[in-house]
Amino acid sequence: MIQELPKHSFSKTLRSAVLVGLSSVLGLGAGLALAQEDDPGLLNTVLDIDALYSPLSSEPVHGQTAISLLAELESKHYSAVDIDDNFSSTVFDSFLDALDGSKLYFMKEDIDRLSAYRYTLDDTLLDGSIEPGFEMYNIYYKRILERMIYAVNRIENDIPAMDFSLEESITLDREDAPYAESIAELDEIWRLRIKNSVLSLKLAGDTDEEIMDKLSKRYRNQLSQILKTNGKDVFQAYLANVAIAVDPHTSYFSPRDSENFNMGLSLSLQGIGAQLTTDEEYTKVVELIKGGPAEIGEELQQGDRIIGIGQGVDGDIQDVVGMRLDDVVAQIRGEKGTVVRLSVIPVDSVSETNATVVSITRDTVKLEDQSAKKEVIELSYNGDDYKIGVVDLPTFYFDFEAAARGDQDFKSSTRDVRVLLEELEEEGVDAVVVDLRNNGGGSLSEANQLVGLFIETGPTVQIRYSGLRNGFTRSFGDNDPEMAYAGPLAVLVNRTSASASEIFAGAIQDYERGIVLGGQTFGKGTVQEIIPMDYGQVKLTRSKFYRISGESTQHRGVVPDISFPDFYDAYEDIGESSLDGALPWDTVRPVEYRHYLAIQEVLPQLQQLHEERAESSADFIYLENQIERTRELRGREEISLNELVVKTEREESRRREFDAENMRRMMKGLPLRDWVDADAEEDEEEVEISANDDVSLVDNSDDEALEDEVEEEKDPLLLESGRVLVDFIALNRGNANSISDTSSRQRPAR
Repeated sequence: MIQELPKHSFSKTLRSAVLVGLSSVLGLGAGLALAQEDDPGLLNTVLDIDALYSPLSSEPVHGQTAISLLAELESKHYSAVDIDDNFSSTVFDSFLDALDGSKLYFMKEDIDRLSAYRYTLDDTLLDGSIEPGFEMYNIYYKRILERMIYAVNRIENDIPAMDFSLEESITLDREDAPYAESIAELDEIWRLRIKNSVLSLKLAGDTDEEIMDKLSKRYRNQLSQILKTNGKDVFQAYLANVAIAVDPHTSYFSPRDSENFNMGLSLSLQGIGAQLTTDEEYTKVVELIKGGPAEIGEELQQGDRIIGIGQGVDGDIQDVVGMRLDDVVAQIRGEKGTVVRLSVIPVDSVSETNATVVSITRDTVKLEDQSAKKEVIELSYNGDDYKIGVVDLPTFYFDFEAAARGDQDFKSSTRDVRVLLEELEEEGVDAVVVDLRNNGGGSLSEANQLVGLFIETGPTVQIRYSGLRNGFTRSFGDNDPEMAYAGPLAVLVNRTSASASEIFAGAIQDYERGIVLGGQTFGKGTVQEIIPMDYGQVKLTRSKFYRISGESTQHRGVVPDISFPDFYDAYEDIGESSLDGALPWDTVRPVEYRHYLAIQEVLPQLQQLHEERAESSADFIYLENQIERTRELRGREEISLNELVVKTEREESRRREFDAENMRRMMKGLPLRDWVDADAEEDEEEVEISANDDVSLVDNSDDEALEDEVEEEKDPLLLESGRVLVDFIALNRGNANSISDTSSRQRPAR
C-alpha cells in the first residue's frame, strides 16, 4: 500500500503538462527528473494554423483501457462509485478545468458545442470510447496553437508601439472569469498578457530588441513543445481526469507514466544515470548522477548533446535530433546489464562532424537527493552546550521490486534512518529532530516501521477498509521491542507534510514519545494501492487510515503540540480541504497504547518558554511579517501595466522587504544592508505571468549580495526545535516518568 504525494492543485499541474505537450512532466530520463530550457526551435516555422494543426486520434487499446478503468473504480474504490450522469458532469468539468482553467484558450462557442457531452461521457466510456475526450482536447489544441501564433506575431512586430503610460491592468486570477465570446475579446486578453511580459523585461533593463528576442524564443519554444503532443498524451490526460473524478488521490497511469511513478517511490531506476534536458532540437546532458554508470565510465560529460541512440553493442544508431524528450528517455532506459550506445556532440564541440559514440552498460541508479540525511546542530542554551541531531526525511520510500528480488541493499527510508540514528548516537547527540517538512508521504509500511524505531512494541496506525455493511478496521503496529533511538525526540512538520508523514507524527504524538512542532499538516487520511492493468496501472483509494487515538487526519491533519510560523499559512489553497471530492472526516474506536513521556504535563511550560523566545526572535518576527506580506500580495486581483505605477509598487515592496530584513539583522547583531536604488541594480528579477503558471509578485533582486552570508545562518525552526527539546530535557531531569516505567493505558480520541 502507498501514500500519494499530495497534489495541491491537480488542475494547475495538468494544465502545465498540456502546455508543454505533456512530454516531459514526469520524465525520468536516464537518471533523474528532467529540466526544460527555452528551446528556440521552429524559428523558421510558418505561423499558419492550417499548416500546423492536425487533430490527434485515439488507439483501440485506449477505449479498452477505459472500460477496465471503470470496472476497477466501481469494484475496488473505498467509496461506492456510480458511473452515471453526475459522474459524467464531474469528468466534463474536471477535464475542461485541467485544459484551460484560466479561460485563456477556449471560447464560449467551443464550450457550448462541447456541452453536449456533459451527461454522456459515462455512456461513451462504458462503451469503450474516449472520442469525446479527444474532441475536447483537439479543440483546445487548435486554440492554443492559435494563441501561440498570435503571441509570436505580436511580439515580433508590435513591441515598439506599446504604450506603458496608459492606465491598463491585467487580472491575476481568471478561474471565475467567463469564456471569451469572440476572437477580438480573446486577443485583448492576450494583448494585455504579452504587454505584461514586455513590461517585466523592460523594467529589467532590456532593450526592445532584446525583449523581442527573448519572448519570441520563449513562445516559439512553447509552440515547438505543443506540436510534439501525441495521442498517448491525450489518452493519459483524459483517463487521469476520469479517475480523479472519484477522489483527488485516485489516478490512472499509462505504461510510461507507471514506470516513472514507480521509480519515484523506490528512489531507484535502471538506466545510465544522467539528467537530461531539451536544448534547441538536441537532448543535452545536464548532470551525471553520482555513482551511476555514466559518471563511473567518464565518457559522457555534462553539456554533451545526444544526437543518436543505438541498442546493444552493434545495433544501428537512430537519429534523435528533434525528438520528444520522453521518447529519447525511453530509448536510453533499459534493463540492468544491457548496453546503450549514444552518439554525442562533445560539450567543447559545435559541429555534428565531431560526434563520438559512447557505449554505456546500464545499471541500477539510486536517486540520493530524496534519501534521508542527517546533520548535527550545536547550540548554547542557558549556559550549557548541546548537540541536536537532525534527520531530514523528504519522502517515505521503499524499493518494492528490489526487495522482492531479494536484493540486500534495496532502498528503504526506515533502513536509512536507522543507520543515521546509530551514527548520531555515536556522535553523542542530546536529542533528535525528525524533519518531515514538505514530506508528501510515500509507503505506508515505511511509516509504520519508522514509528517502530522509536517505540518498543505497539500499534502505530489503524486502517479502515470498505466492504459489506460499514467495512472493518484493522490496526497495524511494531512487534520488534528494539528501539533504535530512546532519547528526547521532536517531529517537525508543516502544511505540506502529508499522508505517511501524518501517520508518523500522529503516532509519536499519541504515544507522547516526542513533541510535534511546526504547522498543521496537509490532512490526507486516505490510502492508495497500485493495481496493475493490461495497459498501465491505476492508483486507487482503497482505505482510510486513523491514528491509534481513533482520530482521522482527513482534512484536519495533525495539529502540532507547539506551533511555529508556517509560510504555507499564507496560502488558502493548500491542504486536503482545498481539493474537490475529498472524502469526509470521521473517527473509529481508539486502541490500547501506552504513554512514554509526560509531554502533556509539561507542555504548558514548554509553550510558555517557546512564546517568550518567539516574541523576541528576529527570525520568527521576520517570518510572521513575511507571511502577512505574502497574504496581502496574494489578495491582489489585478496588477497595473502602467510603467510608473509598477515601478512605484515594486520600489515600495523592495523597501518594505529591505526594512524587514534589516530589522531582523539588527536584532541578530548582523551587519545591516545598504539600500540600493532599483535603477542602479544590474540584474532585476523578472516578474511575469506565463501562460498558465502562478504569478510571482515579490521582488527579491536585492537579496543576492548577501546570499552567502544568509546561507551560513542556521534554519531558525530547527534551532527553535532544539531549544524546545533542551527545555524538555531540563524540565524532566529527575522526573520519575521515564521511558522504561510508564504504564499502558487507553487514550480517548483528542
